[in-house]
Amino acid sequence: MAKPSRARFGERASIVPFLTLIAVLVLAILICVFGWTTPFRKANGEKIRLKGINEIRFGIDIRGGVEAVFAPKDYNDKVQAEQLDAAAKVLNFRLDKLQILDRELTTSPSAGRIIVRFPWRSDETEFKPDEALQELGEMAYLSFRKPDGTIVVDGTDVEDAAAVFRSDTKTPAVSLKFKEEGAKRFAEVTEEMAGLSQPLAIYLDESLISAPVVREKITGGSASIESPNMTREEAFDLASKINGGALPFALEAISSSSLSPKLGRNSLHLMTLAGVISFLIICVYMIVVYRLPGVVGCISLTAQIVGVLLAISLPQQTLTLQGIAGIILSIGMGVDANIIIASRIREEARNGLTLSAFLHNGFTKAFSSVMDSNVTVAIAAIVLMIFGSGTILSFAYSLLAGVILNGITGVWMTRKMIASLTKIEGLRKPYLYGARRTA
Repeated sequence: MAKPSRARFGERASIVPFLTLIAVLVLAILICVFGWTTPFRKANGEKIRLKGINEIRFGIDIRGGVEAVFAPKDYNDKVQAEQLDAAAKVLNFRLDKLQILDRELTTSPSAGRIIVRFPWRSDETEFKPDEALQELGEMAYLSFRKPDGTIVVDGTDVEDAAAVFRSDTKTPAVSLKFKEEGAKRFAEVTEEMAGLSQPLAIYLDESLISAPVVREKITGGSASIESPNMTREEAFDLASKINGGALPFALEAISSSSLSPKLGRNSLHLMTLAGVISFLIICVYMIVVYRLPGVVGCISLTAQIVGVLLAISLPQQTLTLQGIAGIILSIGMGVDANIIIASRIREEARNGLTLSAFLHNGFTKAFSSVMDSNVTVAIAAIVLMIFGSGTILSFAYSLLAGVILNGITGVWMTRKMIASLTKIEGLRKPYLYGARRTA
């Protein structure tokens, strides 16, 4: 047990931090509910808007979406299965970049078709599939660029890319083969950049997918992309993206239709209602059992929920059922953190220590348990984000955002608010922190 004489909990605190945190929370709630059009402008002159919960992009199960069938445009030869798979990977790559995490993408090599299902945008009120398809744009544009951004070779110059293993180092690499004109331009630019230790960046649309350094002039129309840390999976993925941008055909949507929400249009309302009722019951329980720390815990939980919703609505992450599961799990961890802290404070208060001593000891003993659980879950969420895609990415993002906010609100914010409230004379009674009432 920590010695009471060493406790310094809230020694320099005042009521100002509590009021400041409440003001910030109220502002965050207003932005979360109503959104905010800021005075700042984008490059195109449009004002930047922070979107609220009413503008969250929901998944297909919750709001419905679009089903589109893509086929090669103006291409008479038989489409190879490898070409179709490469095109599908490029579409997946683009959907991830657009934060469209709830989607289904299947290929039909025999028919030369790619079927894509994705949800409506949050600002769509008239559900027109043809207009919704414009979000996906044209087939990805592959380009090789110098450090100043100049495009020297593009996808039309690439004949093939493949993942290989070097015979001498036994490490994965990506081999490139250029067409005749592309090989000449590639030789010229590598001669110009050789020895300068500058990268020749490879872009898919405007997303950087690789930046190999040019070490010597490369002739013969063949090149190799190597890295000591490149894995087999990364080599195959990079080769697929390059092939996708170098396909001999573009994709066009030959048909599209609307998808109805699988859970029914009333499901979101019912989920929201159940969440509000559950939160109120939890708050009543915490206030009755843990008193003042329970009240502060409810405020911290509110801040965590608002923060998670803003983390989803502001960047327009697609909120799927899996994402909702991640939110619920992180909120459950927030409840657990606040209950652990309140319980430790109550135990210390009943040992007859002074106010600053039992608050200091309570937070100290609760800290390791709360942080250990948050760190381990955060590691799992980060791994899922690195290797996951689609709805897995949605779950991992919601979970990681919730866990990070749990550490901020459930530990730091709770401690600051309690330390601040102890400066109010009427809130210094040990009974308010769980101690037994004295006669």
